[in-house]
Amino acid sequence: MKKEKRGFVPSGFAAGIVLVIFLLCLLAAPVLGQEGQNQETLELGALTVTAQKQEENIQKVPMSVSAMTDVDVEDRNIDSVQDIADFVPNLMIYQVEGSGNHVPVMRGINAPPESFRVSTGLYIDGVPDLTGIGFEDELLDIQRIEVLRGPQGTIYGKGTEAGAIKIITRPPDNDFRGKVSLEAGEDEKRQLSFNLSGPIMEDRFFYSLSGLLYSKDGFIENTTTGEMINEKKHSFGKALFRWTPTDKADITFAVSHLEYDEGEPNMQLGESGAMQFMLPSPSDREVSSNLDGWNKSSRDNQYLKVAYDFTDSLTLTSITTHRKYHQHTAIDWDGTSMTLMHGIKDNNYDTLAQEFRLNYLAGRLKGLVGLYFDQESTDIYMDVDYGMMVDNTDREYEGATQAVFANLTYPLGDQLAVITGLRFETEKKDFLDNNTRATEEDSWDQLTPKLAVEYSITPGNTTYISISKGYRSGGFNALAVSNPDYLTYDSETLWSYEIGTKNILLNNILVINGSVYYMDIKDMQVNEQASPAETYLTNAATARGIGAELEATAKVLEGLTLDASYGYNDTEFTDFSDVRGDYKGNKNPFVPQYTYHLGGQYRSEGGVYARADLVGYGKMYFDKANNYSRDAYEVVNTKIGYEAGSYDIYLYAKNLLDKEYNSDEYYEGFITIYSPPREIGLQASYRF
Repeated sequence: MKKEKRGFVPSGFAAGIVLVIFLLCLLAAPVLGQEGQNQETLELGALTVTAQKQEENIQKVPMSVSAMTDVDVEDRNIDSVQDIADFVPNLMIYQVEGSGNHVPVMRGINAPPESFRVSTGLYIDGVPDLTGIGFEDELLDIQRIEVLRGPQGTIYGKGTEAGAIKIITRPPDNDFRGKVSLEAGEDEKRQLSFNLSGPIMEDRFFYSLSGLLYSKDGFIENTTTGEMINEKKHSFGKALFRWTPTDKADITFAVSHLEYDEGEPNMQLGESGAMQFMLPSPSDREVSSNLDGWNKSSRDNQYLKVAYDFTDSLTLTSITTHRKYHQHTAIDWDGTSMTLMHGIKDNNYDTLAQEFRLNYLAGRLKGLVGLYFDQESTDIYMDVDYGMMVDNTDREYEGATQAVFANLTYPLGDQLAVITGLRFETEKKDFLDNNTRATEEDSWDQLTPKLAVEYSITPGNTTYISISKGYRSGGFNALAVSNPDYLTYDSETLWSYEIGTKNILLNNILVINGSVYYMDIKDMQVNEQASPAETYLTNAATARGIGAELEATAKVLEGLTLDASYGYNDTEFTDFSDVRGDYKGNKNPFVPQYTYHLGGQYRSEGGVYARADLVGYGKMYFDKANNYSRDAYEVVNTKIGYEAGSYDIYLYAKNLLDKEYNSDEYYEGFITIYSPPREIGLQASYRF
C-alpha cells in the first residue's frame, strides 16, 4: 500500500524566521552582555585543541578549525560522523551503499569511491580511516571533535588533501564516572548506550568502557513480503586502559568493535535504471524484491600510544594503530521479483600504521619532527548476478608508505609568528587480479610544504595567511588490465591560499572566525570516458576552487547561546574533456554550493534545556556534465528537556518538518537514494 507523505511547513519560511531571530539576538548581544552577567560563565574561545599535534588554544591556530566538546555533541544530538558535517562550514559527508560507507566532501574536494581513497581523513584516537569504507564512529565518551579545513599534507599526509576529522576519546583518570542512556523514537527506534571509567590503581592505572546497541525499522517496503527492507541494527563496544608508571610516562591501549546486522541501504532503482531494464517507473519507497538484502559488515580498531616527557618542553610520542574493516553486503539493485542485478560484496580493508613524533614546546616557540610508516592490504571480492550471467571480481591491493615530517612555529616578537612545515612521503602499491592473474606495481612520492604567518592584533584578535600543498596518491584501474594506457593514474595535487581572522569580542561573549581561500588543483582524479564502453579514473582535469567560511558563537544572556556557520564554495573544472564532451566551467560533482546552520540554545540553572537548529545544504551535481543534481534543502532539528544533578530527560526531533531531500538522480539517474524521514523520540540518561 502506498505510504502517505507526512506534512511539512515550507522550509524557506522556517529558514527566514530562524535567521531573523538569530540576527536580532546577535545585535542585542552588546547591550545584554553588559548587564552584570558573570563573565566567567560566559567566556568563549578557551578550548584547547591538537590540530597541529600540539596543545594550543583554538583561537591561536593559524588554520580553519571547528571543534566540539562532549557537551556540544550531546546538546546538538550528534549521533554519527555524518551528523558532524551539519555544524561545520563547507563539509558534507554523503552516504552511499548503506551504513558506514561515506564520501566526505571538504571545500569542494572529494575522492571517487572506486579509488578506495578519501580527500578528508578520519582519525579516531589516531587510528586513520583513509578509505571511506567504514567511515564511522559511535562518539561515546569522547573528549572533543576537531575538524581541520584545508590541506593537512604536512603533518597528516595522504588522505588529507582537503582536511581531516579527529575524534578524541576522554582519557580516564582518578575520577570515577559513568553514564547510561536510553532512547526510543519513531519507526521503533531503540538505543541503549553506556560508558564507565575510573581508577584501577590510583594515580597509576585507569580504565574506560563504553558500548551501544541500536535498532530501527526501515521505511522502504517490499510489497511482495510486506516487510521493510532497510532496517538498521548495529552494536559497538570499546575498552581503553591507561597506565602512568611514572610521572613522565603515559601509556594508553584501546580496542573497539563495531558490527552491523541490518537490511539494504536507503536506495532503489531510479528512473534511468528502470528504463535501462525496460521496467515501469519505480514506486516511491516501494520494491518487489526477490532478494533479502543485508549488511553484515564489521570494523575492529586497536591503538597503543606511548608518551614520554624528557623535560617539561620535550616529549616523545609513539602511536601504533591497526584498523580492519570487513565489508559484507548483499543488495538487490533492480528491486523486482526478477534477478536483473544482484550484488554481493565480501571485501577486507586492513591498515597497520606507526608514527614516532618528537614535540618541543617552550612558550610561543613550538616544533615537532616525526616519522610515519604504514602497510595496507585491500581484498576486493564481488559477484554481480545479471540473471543470465555472473560477473566476478577478485582483486588484491598491497601498499606501504613511509614519511618524514616537521613543523615549526617561530615567534618574531610578541605579536608575529611564522609557521613552516614540510613532509616528504613515498608510497608503493602492488595489484593482483586473481581472475586474470594480471599484476601491476607503481609508486608515488610527494613533497608537501606549508608556510603561514600569524599576527595577533590584540590578545583576542588574530589574523593569518597561509600557503599549503595537499595531495591524494595515485592508484590502479583494475578494469583496465588489458589496456596499458589506463593501468594506473597519478597523484592529484592542490595548492591552497588562505586568509583568515579569529576574534573574541564584547568581553568574551562573542566569537567570530572567518576565512577566504583559493585552490589550484592539478592532475585531478576524474572518471574519463575513454570510449563509449570504457570509463577509467585518470588525471584528465584541472580545476580551481574559491570559497569563504564564517563561524559565530554568542553568549547573549545567562544560559542563552546562539551559534551559526556558513560556507560558500565554487569548484569548477578549468580543463576537462573526453569522448562525451567538454566540461570546462562545470562544477565538480558532489559539492554543495553552500552549507549553513543556525542554532539557538537555552540552559537554565533550574534544569530547563531547549535547543533548535536549522541546517541547510545548497544544490549539488552528481555528474561531470552537470545534467543530474540534487536541489538545495533545509532541515529543522529540536531538543527540549529537563536536566537534574544525576539524570536528564529530553524530547527531540530530527528533521522536524519531515523534509524530503532524496537523491533522485544519483549515478546519472540509475539509483535513487532516499533521505531518512522525521524522527521524534525520547532520551533519558543517568549519570554517576
